[in-house]
Amino acid sequence: MGKIDLSFVIPLKDEEGTLQELYEKILRNVPSNLSFEIIFIDDGSSDNSYEILKEIHERDKRVKLIRFRRNFGKASALLSGFNRAKGDIIITMDADLQDDPKEIPKFIEKIKEGYDLVSGWKKERKDPITKKLPSKIFNKLASILTGVKIHDFNCGYKAYRREVIENLEIYGELYRYIPALANSKGFKITEIPVEHHERKYGRSKYGWERIIKGFLDLITVIFLTRFLKRPMHLFGGIGILFLITGFIINLSLVLYKLLTGALIGTRPLLTLGVLLMIIGVQFLSLGLIGEMLSNLTHERKREYLIAEEVGFE
Repeated sequence: MGKIDLSFVIPLKDEEGTLQELYEKILRNVPSNLSFEIIFIDDGSSDNSYEILKEIHERDKRVKLIRFRRNFGKASALLSGFNRAKGDIIITMDADLQDDPKEIPKFIEKIKEGYDLVSGWKKERKDPITKKLPSKIFNKLASILTGVKIHDFNCGYKAYRREVIENLEIYGELYRYIPALANSKGFKITEIPVEHHERKYGRSKYGWERIIKGFLDLITVIFLTRFLKRPMHLFGGIGILFLITGFIINLSLVLYKLLTGALIGTRPLLTLGVLLMIIGVQFLSLGLIGEMLSNLTHERKREYLIAEEVGFE
């Protein structure tokens, strides 16, 4: 296979109504001087999505397909596409046509300006308030806690230099925080506003549980980007806080007994002081264990199973 300039990595689940139109719009908006491939990852669709994609592949061998045995999630779909993408620039987008392919040249231009990762910003989001408000709060909090000054972590419309995806490991639902993970490795990141459309076909695959998972994953990302190589700074800091607090409580009780002669053995405050010191020691122990684990290397097992691949050499 010769050199490829551009790879599209497009996860999907039950999007039979959009795929042909999406394919045609991508073709119309890719600059004519660039070679490209389109990798569709069928993440356990139960409709005719995969059959439609196979028909497209028969007409255009630049279209390549991956079909999972069941729904493994967007992170696994993206990772499988990244592992097979051959392009110098990789663009990810959703398959529901809410991301407009006419923005493709803008992403490419920003990459050529020297950025490593260009993230889309759905500035005028065409979603109900029940999705927009939690997303706005979530994005603001994520920006503050990660230090990455972008408006829309959730936008799946992104462009990457190959070097970025080769140095990222995403799992669970950490795909939302790819900008934060990339930033922690020193990659240059920017954001561009993109046009966002109302969903015309199918229905959203995300519910309120996504918000809860998103906040839990935010905690994970903060740990991975700030404390992965120095877990003692996190657990040790908490442990010292508990240990010192418990020590001060117990010391004050001992001084009180020495000065007054009062009994302190049955005082609840003594129990609290001892408990805080024990918890402090436990957190310090966690920090030490974390430091040992951080010095061990292991390869994360693949978290998805592929039923079929089409078009890959």
